[in-house]
Amino acid sequence: MAGRDRGKGRNKGEQQRGRGAAEPVVGQVAGGRAELAPDRERADAWTLLVDGAPQSHVDLADPGYLDFAYQRRIGHLIDLAAPARQPLNVVHLGGGAFTLARYTAASRPRSTQQIVEIDAALVAFVREHLPLDPQARIRVRAVDARAGLAKVPDGWADLVIADVFSGARTPAHLTSTEFLDDVRRALAPTGWYVANLADGPPLAHLRGQIATAASRFAELALAADPVVWRGKRFGNAGLVAADRALPVAEFTRRVASDPHPGRVEHGRALADFTGGAAPVADASAVASPQPPPSVFR
Repeated sequence: MAGRDRGKGRNKGEQQRGRGAAEPVVGQVAGGRAELAPDRERADAWTLLVDGAPQSHVDLADPGYLDFAYQRRIGHLIDLAAPARQPLNVVHLGGGAFTLARYTAASRPRSTQQIVEIDAALVAFVREHLPLDPQARIRVRAVDARAGLAKVPDGWADLVIADVFSGARTPAHLTSTEFLDDVRRALAPTGWYVANLADGPPLAHLRGQIATAASRFAELALAADPVVWRGKRFGNAGLVAADRALPVAEFTRRVASDPHPGRVEHGRALADFTGGAAPVADASAVASPQPPPSVFR
């Protein structure tokens, strides 16, 4: 769920029809009406929308290009998780247009990746119109995110990236301590959990998610737009959690240098931001808030 992040989006047929002929591509998926909207500024780029909510932007000619602000922030974390070009084992919970898996394959060749996306029709739609590089070591499984995570071997993943939205909301069962227990099981001891969170005033969901992650991981950092931090509007926030020191200074510098600069908080400031929120358990978990209609205008 990309909110007001700038997003645009070409199917493979345009390669035969020519640059100026791109038209939106529409299909019906389990989540609703899927649309691939062509990016008028980038010849091989498209935005994926589901029921009008922007999900992903992908540039087939340049998979290292990340258009949405939240995806750029996750891209920074993919860059910082290990030395440059070092292959990683990555689990992507939520598929979208496979943007972050494509980015990882381009920036870290020979990485092994698993995408878990419950909407099989969406997977087929994206595969047809935005095909993956057949040389990339990317496996896509059309199952529920938590069920797919349960199949990941213990300690296999260097990164678990959660970017799961159903009807523009993160499902409740992907917000709990029990969910994070399985994330920890799948992660290598030095691995990172990365999540795209979305919330608006009064930020109760976001505070609860920080408290939940803090109950399971020793180190946290969160990146968001200043207006989101101040509780002025609905938006995305990028969480990273680990049991080892995080490169907070470099992450902060990169986020501040983005076209839409963000702010990173960690340590005591992030703990204070939670305001005493309690960790979320399966028994009390609820889906993330519904975004207001203005978010997608």
